[in-house]
Amino acid sequence: MTHRHRILFFALLSCFSLLLPSTANAKWKYFRTGKEADKVVQPRGGFALMGGGGKLEPAYRFLCERANGGDFLILRANTEDDYARKFNEEIAALCPLNSVGTIVFSDREDSDDKKVVDIIEKAEVIFFAGGDQSNYVRFWQDTPVQDALNRHIAAGKPVGGSSAGLAILGEFSFASMIDTIYSPEALADPYGNKVTISRDFLRIPLLAGTITDTHFVKRDRLGRLLVFMARILQDGWADQVRAIAVEENAAVLIEPDGQAKVVGGPAYFLEAKNQPEACRRKTPLQFQGIAAHRATKGMTFDVAKWKGEGDDYTLSVIHGKVVAEGSNHGIY
Repeated sequence: MTHRHRILFFALLSCFSLLLPSTANAKWKYFRTGKEADKVVQPRGGFALMGGGGKLEPAYRFLCERANGGDFLILRANTEDDYARKFNEEIAALCPLNSVGTIVFSDREDSDDKKVVDIIEKAEVIFFAGGDQSNYVRFWQDTPVQDALNRHIAAGKPVGGSSAGLAILGEFSFASMIDTIYSPEALADPYGNKVTISRDFLRIPLLAGTITDTHFVKRDRLGRLLVFMARILQDGWADQVRAIAVEENAAVLIEPDGQAKVVGGPAYFLEAKNQPEACRRKTPLQFQGIAAHRATKGMTFDVAKWKGEGDDYTLSVIHGKVVAEGSNHGIY
């Protein structure tokens, strides 16, 4: 082998190794596309709340550009290796980045590994992928990973999430610990065992007192979201509660000052200040006076001031049925 061929061989081997799991015995896996050495830069803050469905390029580009040429990290659970590699490559193609990496978690013990925490600490952008949010709650809450994620947020670095990854961004979240739940079932029994709500995982000031939901209109999730809001009030977790719900193939892109833009499709901003009239086990929900705001593609909304472009109307739940007042387009 000539000297030139030897250099080429080791260069190719180095690039290939970036896509291999971190160690042969580790349960978690790490796939990296791009340069092996981390690059220290100053990212710009921002939050991408993505409703799930197809890959919405403007939202990924929003995060990608805020990396400022640094390292973009994706967190997943129980994902096929080839899918993780392919997704890395798709993000890397959007804008210049030092690297795109994915950590795939397999169980809670992975979150105690100092190597995992170190990778998170060095990332300029963190993106929570879709999947099953119950895995994220089980694997990360009350672990060194949770602490590292909140340090990332406190440092003003950008964060995003899609589908299950969006579900965990608010102060409150539907944990899906037993299974998902559909609106009719939740409205009929707000304390059914599938209504599992968690809190205090991520500390994003703009999303304090807020719960998020995804695939919103496509999967008819308004009813269950109103149940989640009612439960938060009924259980004394908050005196008032807000919600941001994002449709499939849509996103709410939020600047650090709270100015947000809707891309791809509608998003909904809900606020409840009154206690539900009836929120108890095996009793249809009674909950009135929820302020609703519908923002369509291209519209803006100020999350800090909780007002923006779009339609304002009022929602109520009467004997487990959702009704809208002042709306020309029904409950959605």
